[in-house]
Amino acid sequence: MNTTIRIKLSIMMFLEFFIWGAWFVTLGTFLASNLHASGSETASVFSTQSWGAIIAPFIIGLIADRYFNAEKILGILHLVGAFLMYQMYVSDDVTIFYTYVLSYMILYMPTLALVNSVSFNQMKDPEKEFANIRVWGTIGWIVAGLSISYLFHWDSAEGINQGLLKNTFLLAGIAAFVLGLFSFSLPKTPPKVASTEKIKISDILGLDALKLLKDKNFAIFFISSILICIPLAFYYQNAHPFLTHAGLENPTGKMAIGQISETLFLLLLPVFFVRFGFKKTILLGMLAWAIRYALFAYGDGQELSFMLIIGIALHGICYDFFFVAGQIYTNSKAGEKYKSAAQGLITLATYGIGMLVGFIVAGWITDNYKMIDGSVDWKMVWIIPAGIALAVFLLFALFFNDKSTTENEITAV
Repeated sequence: MNTTIRIKLSIMMFLEFFIWGAWFVTLGTFLASNLHASGSETASVFSTQSWGAIIAPFIIGLIADRYFNAEKILGILHLVGAFLMYQMYVSDDVTIFYTYVLSYMILYMPTLALVNSVSFNQMKDPEKEFANIRVWGTIGWIVAGLSISYLFHWDSAEGINQGLLKNTFLLAGIAAFVLGLFSFSLPKTPPKVASTEKIKISDILGLDALKLLKDKNFAIFFISSILICIPLAFYYQNAHPFLTHAGLENPTGKMAIGQISETLFLLLLPVFFVRFGFKKTILLGMLAWAIRYALFAYGDGQELSFMLIIGIALHGICYDFFFVAGQIYTNSKAGEKYKSAAQGLITLATYGIGMLVGFIVAGWITDNYKMIDGSVDWKMVWIIPAGIALAVFLLFALFFNDKSTTENEITAV
């Protein structure tokens, strides 16, 4: 891969995740302060991510992989996305806003696969080269959060009261417009499947990998993956409103600590695999969710603000040690025949079904612990997902006992 292509792919990744980080982190606070949304309405808006994840394979499988170059579809989706972002920016009713954000997420979620496709198509050794490109996506998310807090101050108490968080959609829309145009300059990535080849829905959804559930240990892992997404949804939906309410200054910028942590622990993941094995590594990831939410439940934005910061910093362990570790485990169990199908099935189960249920539960819990004065009993809102994470931890600890995954498979991160 020459330097020009490397730079282009890095810019693509940076913008791809800058867009997501520019509006999704502050979404919960925006919905409560600007649109006065209830917990269930907020849950509905966040669940659009899950619907996008469920529908995305059809867009990729039926269109992108068969008829058009990936970079051209990427450009078109982001240009339309920029228009939808502007509509979200000017929306002042949660029902209308929901329509636009649902449309946007149906278009955005497929782009996550498309940027990977464009990148892999240019690589001779993806295992060594991809991480150096993908890291720019994490940097993009971090820069978006730092900009909102420290450059624009949209998430300050004064900024929130003035309704300035709506500007996050304008920022994301501008970035989407830039990436939309830039995408047409990316290396050509032609379709991999002949347009005349017969379409199989089972291939698109990865249903062929259901055969792996005959393995008791994989079935336990699969069920645990869905269940752990319930507490994950609480973080995405409630963390920013909670940190804002707790009085933590520059909450969006401080939440970027989670992405920095994610990058660091991704580098440490192979070390933990070799030293402790898959089961202990993934159990540590589950336990981190319970600890994080306990810290949120008993911390505050003043004297105990360090508890909130530690909770945010645990994101690297929470995410990498379960979700990334799980992807590696799935890859090792699937074999060559079912590798793609298995990864598609896990993505559908977690970001689709698991988080869809999680957002609904998080919205219901938030509404049920809303007090007479309109404030939320945040302690209970965090204790409940901490309990769920601990229950999944115990389920996995007691019933998962797979010793067949070899060290060579595990260390091929």
